[in-house]
Amino acid sequence: MAGIAIVYHSGFGHTAVVAEHVAKGAAAVSGTTVRLFKAEELSSPDSGPWAELEAADAIIFGTPTYMGSASAGMKQFMDASSKVWYARGWKDKIAAGFTNSASQSGDKLSTLEQLAVFAAQHGMIWAGNSMLPGNNSSKGSPDDDNRLGAFLGLMTQSNADEPAELAPPKSDRRTAELFGRRIAEVASRWAGGATQQRAA
Repeated sequence: MAGIAIVYHSGFGHTAVVAEHVAKGAAAVSGTTVRLFKAEELSSPDSGPWAELEAADAIIFGTPTYMGSASAGMKQFMDASSKVWYARGWKDKIAAGFTNSASQSGDKLSTLEQLAVFAAQHGMIWAGNSMLPGNNSSKGSPDDDNRLGAFLGLMTQSNADEPAELAPPKSDRRTAELFGRRIAEVASRWAGGATQQRAA
């Protein structure tokens, strides 16, 4: 069994949709519990569901990419985690990340790198995206899984003129579910190994 926490910030609702699909995929793994937390709930080091995050086996971080970086709302949560960082509260937990932007690229890789460094600062174990890239040949399609070809984490794209009910598209939502399943499977293996070590 593994407990997954998803901490995300969403400016216009699109990243929230991605978070929900990541959660759906993770919850499909037997024995997995998933909880979603808005970054705004964790903007202060002295209030919010910090204990719930510490109890999780894995934390997945999600944010839109604004100006080549995590959003201000997500960064406020990251900065507020300094007390946890000092106490090593998330050490050896599984970590993963996802990001959404309007552009196909939008420099989303820099945001995933930012999240990975953040996880490393906390002593976490980063898990990336295991899917082969789609939409990268003459036979490919925007309907392919992992159509943006991300490996460090999950990348999704939402057209700037479409609401969260329509964007990101179905292929990205499906990719988000597959990503959530992968992280839940990794966390289950990791949590199982830790339980065996404690029992030995």
